[in-house]
Amino acid sequence: MAVYYDVHQDNPQPRSIGKVVDLLRSGGLIAYPTDSCFALGTSLDNREGLDRIRSIRKLDDKHHFTLVCQDFSQLGQFVHVDNSVFRAIKSATPGQYTFILPATKEVPRRLLHPKKKTVGVRIPDHVTTQALLEGLGEPLVSSTLLLPGEDEPLTQGWEIKEALDHVLDAVIDSGDCGIEPTTVVDFSGDEPEIVRVGAGDPSRFE
Repeated sequence: MAVYYDVHQDNPQPRSIGKVVDLLRSGGLIAYPTDSCFALGTSLDNREGLDRIRSIRKLDDKHHFTLVCQDFSQLGQFVHVDNSVFRAIKSATPGQYTFILPATKEVPRRLLHPKKKTVGVRIPDHVTTQALLEGLGEPLVSSTLLLPGEDEPLTQGWEIKEALDHVLDAVIDSGDCGIEPTTVVDFSGDEPEIVRVGAGDPSRFE
């Protein structure tokens, strides 16, 4: 059964954040709000957590998982970013974008796209997510909370707890966070490619 945390959207309670961080460090899987929509999240070294996300969302091995990072310096540990790409991404973060980039050796092999050796990264502009990332001290491995057969992500914390109570360890509710997932931009080729149009304005990368 998932523990439900009602967290203040402007001033997240440190006690609640600390409990969620402890849960993540002990192998937990959470649903949490971001600046685009709710996401599923687990720690970087949690192989079982990754399998649980795949199971919940019915994902294949070609799915790009996202490393949700606290800041640009943390992001730079996990992906290769050349100068031109650096400027483009820096100007759009934090924000409602996910960027697909070549991964460094810091990224566990199981998170990589099997052929491209790439991974998705993002820096969210959300107070609660940032508090979680600061407490954890490393990225969250994440995927949009979009259930199989559904067109839109779940948007309410109580609704998520009701639907996924038996497969999650915690649900963090921090108010409305929208229904549009991030805009995904693939920087792994010669030119940026808009893979998914979402909450972030794609025109800056076209």
